[in-house]
Amino acid sequence: MIKAGKKNLILAAFGVLFFALPFFVFAYSSGTQSKFYLEQDFDKQGRESAYATIRNTSANAYFYVENQWWESLSTDEKESLNKKIIDLGNHFDSEIYPKMTDTFGNEWRPGIDGDYKITILFHEMKNDAAGYFRTIDEYPTIQAPGSNEREMIYVNTEAFDYSYPESYIAHEFMHLITFNQKNRQAGKDEEVWLNELRAEYVPTLLGYDKEYTGSNLQKRIRNFIDSPNDSLTEWKGEVSDYGVISMFGQYLVEHYGLNILRDSLSSSSVGLVSLDYALAKNNVKKNIAEVFTDWTIGISANDCTLGNQYCYNNEFLKTIKVAPSLIYLPPTQESHLSLIYTIKEWSGNWYKIVGGDKGLKLKFSGLTSKSFIVPYLIERSNKIQSINFLEVDKDDSGNIELPLFGENNQSLILLPVIEKKVSDFSDNEPYWRFSLDVSTFDNGNNGTDNVGETIPISQMTIVELRAKILEVQNIIAQLLIELQNLKGETVDCSRINNNLFFGLVNNSEVRCLQEFLKNQGIDIYPEGLITGNFYSATKQAVVRFQEKYANEILFPLGYQGGTGFVGASTRDKINQLLAK
Repeated sequence: MIKAGKKNLILAAFGVLFFALPFFVFAYSSGTQSKFYLEQDFDKQGRESAYATIRNTSANAYFYVENQWWESLSTDEKESLNKKIIDLGNHFDSEIYPKMTDTFGNEWRPGIDGDYKITILFHEMKNDAAGYFRTIDEYPTIQAPGSNEREMIYVNTEAFDYSYPESYIAHEFMHLITFNQKNRQAGKDEEVWLNELRAEYVPTLLGYDKEYTGSNLQKRIRNFIDSPNDSLTEWKGEVSDYGVISMFGQYLVEHYGLNILRDSLSSSSVGLVSLDYALAKNNVKKNIAEVFTDWTIGISANDCTLGNQYCYNNEFLKTIKVAPSLIYLPPTQESHLSLIYTIKEWSGNWYKIVGGDKGLKLKFSGLTSKSFIVPYLIERSNKIQSINFLEVDKDDSGNIELPLFGENNQSLILLPVIEKKVSDFSDNEPYWRFSLDVSTFDNGNNGTDNVGETIPISQMTIVELRAKILEVQNIIAQLLIELQNLKGETVDCSRINNNLFFGLVNNSEVRCLQEFLKNQGIDIYPEGLITGNFYSATKQAVVRFQEKYANEILFPLGYQGGTGFVGASTRDKINQLLAK
């Protein structure tokens, strides 16, 4: 994650002056203590600074751990962490540093501090932050008060609990490389979304996603499935942003090669323009807008028989399908729906029309843009039959007519997208509106008068109302099954991999937690609700569980009563019991 603000942007004006200054070499060794400025927005306690000590020095990095957190650990925990930090140093020197610099180029060497080693600081952060990089550290304090004057990255201490803490180090190190390649050498500020996309792909490059459970890729798939309509280029720093850039980054590299990311980084342009440059350099006969459109189709169909560009080959991605918004047409009667939707540029949008037993007419009208591209898919029995593009006129309108829509049990998936803007994206891009006029019509099979004609609900008898309710319930059940199939996601409840806390909603791991708590008995979780929502009943159940195993979970951390927060110690005990 990049930390950049107005003061960081202003610093670019001082770059030429500062980069000409002489270097002064400093050397540090294990046990050295230093004071570091922190980002208050990310720090768990909102601190401006903290003291940290070097716990390992490798060939390419100093590994600092904040003192306050370190002193809260037991002797055994410190010993275990020391081993992990040494392993991280060895892995950084043998895998992360050489492979990333060979692929993308170096960080600034010897840099602002005149030292060839980078600084990696572990400190306690808020739960939604894995790490960050501050451009301000690459400038002297005379220009940028609060600078640590080092080539430096920050990692959450909770990374030590994850399967691959190397993923978070590699992610932030990518930002350090980008600063040198883009800001210093090209004199450009990379678009944040693309900066993050490269960093998100690095764990896959280094092989950390080969074991799917607990991987960064697994987490990003979940983020994407939860919010697939997020814009690629609008950056708010939310988990939904990471979901979409990860899924598109995986697609981009799989189909067009790692050179696309490397060449876009080395180009003198940024963002989408740099990707167009990289595609052309690598003799790809498509621009980035066409690639993005292909991806929106591919993440919906994910079927290589329709064309190699419409699927993933990665074993963990080839079953993923986005769940479209459903537009349901009731059977046995003619229908007419007028709908208005809003979308943002460079976002995937999927609308699936199902139901009805008649012909289908659809009119698409762009209301606030003249730049809609509208692919549409014809589907039958959950199998895409054809991929088409709506022909729109000068008013951004187009029509589709399918006379045998109902008879063939078809469904229609629309994928409208806008890809007009190519630079200077903000964290609050505008919405664009379009309308859908959907109607059904009789195919001319009128041999039986009034057969199947629907009676208005207000005129139905109790028996007829009950029959209608049963019909709707059956349709809902079928749609829910289809939704699960589209998600292609199975939840592994054999262990809890992430911290869980009050306020999470519709979370698959919360469901696993609730199943586990329910199995612990009514004295732990009397309500026994399996909802995926972490509210009061679940929190109290966690408290009871923690207090039952207080000797293992609470007392080593200095707590006398349960907290209701499922952190590392609680997860360890849960996973221990799940493994039995």
